[in-house]
Amino acid sequence: MRTFTETELVVASHNAGKVREIRELLASFPIDVLAASDLGLPEPEETGTTFTENAVLKAKAAVAASGKPALADDSGLAVDALGGDPGIYSARWAGPDKDFAQAMRNVEEKLQEAGATGPEARTGRFVAVLALAWPDGHVEVFPGEIEGTLVWPPRGEKGFGYDPIFRPEGHERTFGEMTADEKHGWRPGAASALSHRARAFKSLAETCLRR
Repeated sequence: MRTFTETELVVASHNAGKVREIRELLASFPIDVLAASDLGLPEPEETGTTFTENAVLKAKAAVAASGKPALADDSGLAVDALGGDPGIYSARWAGPDKDFAQAMRNVEEKLQEAGATGPEARTGRFVAVLALAWPDGHVEVFPGEIEGTLVWPPRGEKGFGYDPIFRPEGHERTFGEMTADEKHGWRPGAASALSHRARAFKSLAETCLRR
């Protein structure tokens, strides 16, 4: 594993919610975070068939376009009753306008069609893979996931994406009802993390980052 010693890091995402969460997770580290959208970097076509492939693809594209090390996230919601959908296509279910209210309705409609009405039939997980890439081609990959139950109607206006319909295992509130600190459930040195992204980031921080 390689230690990250640089002072600048590009977050290879045009998703404002993801960029915000990654900035929050990196806040304790001496790193100047640059968003791909702020740098005007193009969004690469996500042609991978797994979260890992897409995360690496996006990180390498940001490095090639900026000349700086980059951190990419590929993440999504995998619903058991839907055969793992929307999975790597979670963002696409929101359409070109990124309408996640509609995406959540699409998930619920398909759950109803599948007869998944009771909590035991509405299980799923949030999955995240972080890829940290350097200009010399080196890449480190960190996965994380959290099990939970899909609720309806959506609850809470915090977070982003599918957060309002996802209630993490062992909790009564959805991610949409939690503050950022509650959703992450982690700070440097903490023994555990809650969200999929925070779990992936905990592994990255303990492996690659210096405070």
